[in-house]
Parts: sequence; structure tokens; C-alpha cells
Amino acid sequence: MTHAVGYARHFIADWVVMMVAMMLPTAAPMILTFHRVQAANRPPRDAFVSTWVFVAAYLVVWVFAGLAAYVGMQAVEAAFARAALTPRAAAQVGGAIIVVAGIYQLTPLKDVCLSKCREPLEFIVTSWRGGATSALEMGLLHGAYCLGCCWLLFVILFPLGILNVGAMAAVTLIIFAEKTLPWPRLAPYATASALVLYGALVITSPQLLPTVHEDGGAAMPAEIQMEVPGSDRLIKRY
Repeated sequence: MTHAVGYARHFIADWVVMMVAMMLPTAAPMILTFHRVQAANRPPRDAFVSTWVFVAAYLVVWVFAGLAAYVGMQAVEAAFARAALTPRAAAQVGGAIIVVAGIYQLTPLKDVCLSKCREPLEFIVTSWRGGATSALEMGLLHGAYCLGCCWLLFVILFPLGILNVGAMAAVTLIIFAEKTLPWPRLAPYATASALVLYGALVITSPQLLPTVHEDGGAAMPAEIQMEVPGSDRLIKRY
């Protein structure tokens, strides 16, 4: 039980760091616009406080998303263990998840959530009611829209490797492009095509997944390996 709690705490702590590194840069246009509007209409101190309340509320949404991701990860691992899936079969499931993430890029829900993230000034003008409470509500609302827009892009980090820096950088660039490029459908549609194609290739050739060796065995990044004293075995830790 103590080990499980420690594992969960470590996962959430790393998740928060990952969200700060990946999501704050993509939310920068919204945060800066929010602060400019606040600074133009309120005393500097109040504008500063409201902006940080907005940012904190935004991150709270992603912390709860991390809790959900942890519970989901544990459930999937338990299901895989009960089904006794081989690494190859597990990789094919990962490929299917990547395909689903690609298809989600084309859904109306993705489009609605992304539209709210692409127009910072419109979002602020239509949502602002004044005071720190409004900043809190707006931060939570923007976080919810952002989560609805991007959640499956984070789910694919699990089959790609949660510590895969290249995958994290790619997802960050995709999200930033979706929110900032002047062509609203270019990044989502290009990402959809790439994910569906790559996911289909992984289903047919699981070794294309970076977490799988060419022989079909599961790859384990060095960051999550440790040697068992007095043994030649390696066990996974987070």
C-alpha cells in the first residue's frame, strides 16, 4: 500500500512538471492576453493576482487529468496482466490507441474545444465577470477546453513512452501549432493523417513503436530501470 501511494505521488509530481513544461508554453497566448486585459482595467496588484489565479486554476485541471491518467494506467496494466498479453499484442493495442487519437482530431468536440483556445480575446471578453473568483472560473473553464482539445494527444504518450522526450516535444509543437497557426484546420488534419498512418503501421509492425524492441519484446528506458541486488534481473520503477 505504501509503495502504491509513493508510486502515485511520484507519477503525479512528474505529471505536473510535464504539464508545466508542455502546456504553459501553449497556453502563453491566452495567459498574456488575460494579463493585458486585466492590466488595462484593474490596478497592477489586482491584475497580477488575477492572472496567477487564472494560471493556477488552469493547472488544477491538468492535475486532475493526471489523477485520471494514473487510474487509467493502473486499470490498463491490470487488464493486460489478466489477459497475459505479449509485448507484441500490447504494442498493437498502443497502435490502435494512436489511430483513435488521430480520428479524434477530426471530431466536432475537438473542433469546438480548439476554437475556444484559438481566440483568447473573445474567450476573455465573453467570460469575464470581475474579481478573483471570475479568474478562477475562467482558468478552470479554459483548462477544460484545453483538456478536451488535447487529452488524446497525451494518452498516446503512454504507448510512445511517457519519458520519451522526442514524443513530448512533438506533442507540444502540435498543440502550439493548433492554437496559433492562421489556418485553423491545417495542424489538426495533418496530425490526424500522421497519427492514423503511424498507428496503422504499428498495428501491422509493432516494432515501430519506440517502446518495443525489434524482437517484439518490451523496451524499457534507462530512466525507469533498476537492478535487483544480487540478481541479474531488472525491475521497473517510475
